[in-house]
Amino acid sequence: MRDVDLRSDTVTRPTPAMWAAMAVAEVGDDVYGEDPTVNQLELLAAEHLGKEAALFVASGTQGNLVSLLAHCGRGDEVILGDKSHTFRFEQGGMAALGGIMPFTLPNQPDGTLRLEDIEAAIRPDDAHFPYTRLICLENTHNLCHGVPLTPEYTRRVAGLARNHGLKLHIDGARIFNAAAALEVDVRELVAPADSATFCLSKGLCAPVGSMVCGDVDFIARARRARKVLGGGMRQAGIIAAAGIIALEVMTERLDSDHASARVLAEGLAAIPGIHVAPVYTNMVYFDLDERLPLDAYEIEARLAARGVRIGARSARSFRAVTHYWIDDEAVDLTLDAVREVLGTPAVESPILHCDMEAEH
Repeated sequence: MRDVDLRSDTVTRPTPAMWAAMAVAEVGDDVYGEDPTVNQLELLAAEHLGKEAALFVASGTQGNLVSLLAHCGRGDEVILGDKSHTFRFEQGGMAALGGIMPFTLPNQPDGTLRLEDIEAAIRPDDAHFPYTRLICLENTHNLCHGVPLTPEYTRRVAGLARNHGLKLHIDGARIFNAAAALEVDVRELVAPADSATFCLSKGLCAPVGSMVCGDVDFIARARRARKVLGGGMRQAGIIAAAGIIALEVMTERLDSDHASARVLAEGLAAIPGIHVAPVYTNMVYFDLDERLPLDAYEIEARLAARGVRIGARSARSFRAVTHYWIDDEAVDLTLDAVREVLGTPAVESPILHCDMEAEH
């Protein structure tokens, strides 16, 4: 029985081309700046995002943390969304390790923060308050159904930041998905920002790593922050080689993951008792009708027994994430398994995979 894993795009495995590149990667000591493959990856990452320099880090969480440490001092404040990954899922690292105070604002359904809310959150110069130093955005926005933020919105936030002497950081874990969905160059999405991160190990299939991008001075500070966090790597070219394939090859095929997500969403929406949220990129969020007798955790277990893994987010909701290893057959197997678990007979599907692909 084939296993289908839709829990996240973090479950992706290296492609055959990545395995081949890792096997012959030229390496050196990266802390000394002597690993040629890491150096090449950092140059490529900076070029892809239109920034002066880049830094290879172990994870997206580490990338965001070193960025905050490079922008802020102890007691400074950062404005970010209440549904942001940095606030929700990074163990409070900014406060625990950096002494940085989060000022959270409500994320709107489209992943944005209202400009008037941002402006109102900026502290005046008063001895009673911390200094506001930084605004953080997330693109695509995970908890807002994977929605991409537009270049226009980011420019407006950056303009507001500049008017108040603040910096702008973008948690771009899936920024290439955003670029594919909006049909823009990724440089447009990060051009107004002072720094940005993106993951190599999600939909881009590399086994390890994220990139931090910004100007030369910022990257120098970020490199110091990486070292104090224990992130100085030695012969890291072995994993950086996979990152080069991720950047040069895998960024060009994300439309197919988005198409798979739409096919999956339409198939799920046709099953009685399932309510599917709008699909923007490679994430499918769906809820269970209250009348269904099984809860999400029971359904999750029964699907897993059939070789299909989807993550329950609560007793009535799920998230499924498509990626390189989810093809048409995997989508069909998933829909068949869900119908079987819910006791819903299969119906002739009006969805044609080829039509979905043709839209892109």
